[in-house]
Amino acid sequence: MTQAQVLSFSILGAMMLLFIWGKLRYDLVAMLALLASLVAGTVAPDEAFKGFSDDIVIIVGSALVVSATIARSGMIETAIRWVARRVTRVRWQLTVLVGSVTVLSALVKNIGALAMLMPAAFRMAKGSGASPSVFLMPMAFGSLLGGLITLVGTSPNIIVSRVREEITGEPFRMFDYAPVGLGLSLMGMVFLRFAYRLIPAERRAAPTLDEAVGISDYNTEATVPEKSKVEGRTISDLLGIVDGGLVVTGLVRDDKRRNATLPETVLMAGDTLLLRGEPDALDRAVSAAGLQLTRQNEDAKPEASGIIETVVLPPSILVGRSAEQIGLYDRHGINLIAISRSGHRMSERLGATTLAAGDVLLVQGQTAALPEVMETLGLLPLAERSIRLGSVRREILPLAILVIAMGMTAASIVPVAVAFFGAAVMMMATGAISPRDAYESVEWPILVMLGALIPVSEALQTTGGTDLIGAWLSNAATGLPAWAALAVIMIAAMAVTPFLNNAATVLVMAPIAATFAGQLGFKPDAFLMAVAVGAGCDFLTPIGHQCNTLVMGPGGYRFGDYARLGAPLSLLVLLVGVPLILFVWGA
Repeated sequence: MTQAQVLSFSILGAMMLLFIWGKLRYDLVAMLALLASLVAGTVAPDEAFKGFSDDIVIIVGSALVVSATIARSGMIETAIRWVARRVTRVRWQLTVLVGSVTVLSALVKNIGALAMLMPAAFRMAKGSGASPSVFLMPMAFGSLLGGLITLVGTSPNIIVSRVREEITGEPFRMFDYAPVGLGLSLMGMVFLRFAYRLIPAERRAAPTLDEAVGISDYNTEATVPEKSKVEGRTISDLLGIVDGGLVVTGLVRDDKRRNATLPETVLMAGDTLLLRGEPDALDRAVSAAGLQLTRQNEDAKPEASGIIETVVLPPSILVGRSAEQIGLYDRHGINLIAISRSGHRMSERLGATTLAAGDVLLVQGQTAALPEVMETLGLLPLAERSIRLGSVRREILPLAILVIAMGMTAASIVPVAVAFFGAAVMMMATGAISPRDAYESVEWPILVMLGALIPVSEALQTTGGTDLIGAWLSNAATGLPAWAALAVIMIAAMAVTPFLNNAATVLVMAPIAATFAGQLGFKPDAFLMAVAVGAGCDFLTPIGHQCNTLVMGPGGYRFGDYARLGAPLSLLVLLVGVPLILFVWGA
């Protein structure tokens, strides 16, 4: 092993450890890896930033704009709302929701498709009396499978296409993924239709806004105003008035926090109580006991102010920050009323609690301003929406532009990057999405990570590192049939992607898989497709993919719930995917 190879492997290993550690943002980790490669000399200075001009960056960025525009058109929600009124049996509701999110994820970014359809899941759950948790995890898994159908369905497909172009001179085209992706999606839909019972039945989530705070373990805080019914009375008296369903988890008096609260503690005006309880109990604490929940906007007219349940999306600016840090009230005019996080008991003041993706928030604000504010903050309403995220404009036009772009790439009239860049520009030019919203819809950390990691991954090839790993793998796989070698690659991608960003997984694994195939005497196509499938199918944890994270809080899931449904689905993907890939692409 040469010195350059040692350095390249060391940087790659350190990068993977930082990804797994999770304390640094993935885009920062990628930039550190690029900087380390420059210092070590494995990446030349004139090659360091060529990744930012790569077609991958243009395609992913443009696809995000197109996806956001389709989401704002309202067409999908209108169709699902029509279906929801006519389908009332749980199993058929599940089939409609999973099928819809699977198909939609082939056209737009999968997390966008999932976010669009989550409110429909809550409406259907209310209609059938089922828990939304029955629908949300299967929908998340369906969105991942749907991303396998087209080139732009998920970022790994785009990266794999680029690697194939470097090796063979021909990239994968728009619908080259469809035979395998459709087969796996159909298999997944059938499995999820019957296997949803693997999700623990006691998992409950927020049904609708009509039920105000439809989660049983909201954490909130309330003050004891002067002349309150409980001023001068004990905590025991308060609990007696509320009549169950409420727990006092802490008390703040004179800016000093007391975690231990005794039933005989006497309440004084100005005390702040940290509460955990059921919706009805919180309501009684306000109405019967005279407590005041958090800070209210006293200047707002009551009829113009609304309260709504929302979930924090993974790209939200709230993730990793508290309401105080973000200036939720002062800057955005939004009051944070309560927080629910699956299995979490509040240990901090409401405004000081660090928010995470998947948290369910009860927020109050001016009804007219809520749509724009929630869009800015990255919050998704969980209840039946009387408001819409973003204005609904030119419903047919965005879909027509998308169909034209996909058709032109499928017919090889223009490259994918040109088609989707043109589609994004036309959507802005026609007013289907404003330039400001278009820029906000782009996940810049993803683009930065891609631009930084492309030269790092290429350094592994230029130093001969991929040849070395390929040789090790081929020696270990000597004598294995094609299907077994293909399974090794798919399993490796599945094993790595819960810990790395799936795009990072493909940047590392795809060149290795192609080299591995070549040294065994096989064509690279099937092995590249196996990497794409393995990296796109993370069903085992809530943290490996944004779609899984998004449904954790609203679904009331625990970490281990994902493996209960995801492990058999992963096994099915392996058992069905390997022969399907070999049938379509050969060895």
